[in-house]
Amino acid sequence: MFSPQSPQAVVMIRPHHFTPNPVTAADNAFQVSQSFGPAAAVAAEAYREVSEAAETLTRAGITVHLFEDTGTQTPDSVFPNNWFSTHAGGHVAVYPMFAPNRRAERRWDILELLKRDYRVQDVIDYSGLEADGVFLEGTGAMVLDHIEHVAYAVRSHRMTPVMLERFCTHFRYEPISFEAVDPSGTPIYHTNVLMSIGTDLALVGLEMIPDVARRTEIAARLTAGGRTLVPLSEAQIGDFAGNALELQAPDGLVLALSTRALGSLGASQKQQIETKARLLPLSIPTIEQAGGSVRCMLAGIHLAKRPALALA
Repeated sequence: MFSPQSPQAVVMIRPHHFTPNPVTAADNAFQVSQSFGPAAAVAAEAYREVSEAAETLTRAGITVHLFEDTGTQTPDSVFPNNWFSTHAGGHVAVYPMFAPNRRAERRWDILELLKRDYRVQDVIDYSGLEADGVFLEGTGAMVLDHIEHVAYAVRSHRMTPVMLERFCTHFRYEPISFEAVDPSGTPIYHTNVLMSIGTDLALVGLEMIPDVARRTEIAARLTAGGRTLVPLSEAQIGDFAGNALELQAPDGLVLALSTRALGSLGASQKQQIETKARLLPLSIPTIEQAGGSVRCMLAGIHLAKRPALALA
């Protein structure tokens, strides 16, 4: 059964010169301060990890549109979900990015592919708001409930409240913003490391939301439609267990996550998840040095595919 929450296709970027981004290290506590090993070896490992992840997803029946990034000025290009998102009804959003060197990640050839292969009615480009100091880093800064039409967003440098309101007005989501911090009190930089929303499942690091009333409200909203809530510990969030994405495979729902994230889950948590979606681990330890994991790597396509044209 088709789920509006779970895309059947994704966009991925395969980097040729991967390295953790020094510009984003200041507010991304999940990022390592320095890559392990020579730059060329790290880049080669990242290339291999993305290639193997794309192959694993393809074997699972997920359509993967894999683009190459051969540039040297876009260290976070492997995380395309931050600069664009797609929405039912043929709508695409392009976002303003906080880090100046991430703005070059926007690629119009990707948007042209979407227009060619899927039904795209409009593209709303918010990127010009960067000049005004207004930011919203896509489905990193927001975690979208496509079923209940709610946009959950942690307050950070990467999310300007007025931009969240503007997006929600245009795309008809209810905004729910809140504070979330790690054990040292550092604000969580992106909402999608804290929570993952599936069709019948939500994984959330609730204990990292210091406002108890807000924490209770968010839990209630996530479960109001019957979803199973899987609370994640601070340690599990640190291992990227919240940075997962539910996808629609031909044989049912799958939850794509990293092998590190999977290893952090307890037996009962895995059992809870597997009653709703099959676990699909991807090994990306090098990519995770950059402070993001599987969810960040996958830009889901929530668009209707164009029918193939019959030849005369």
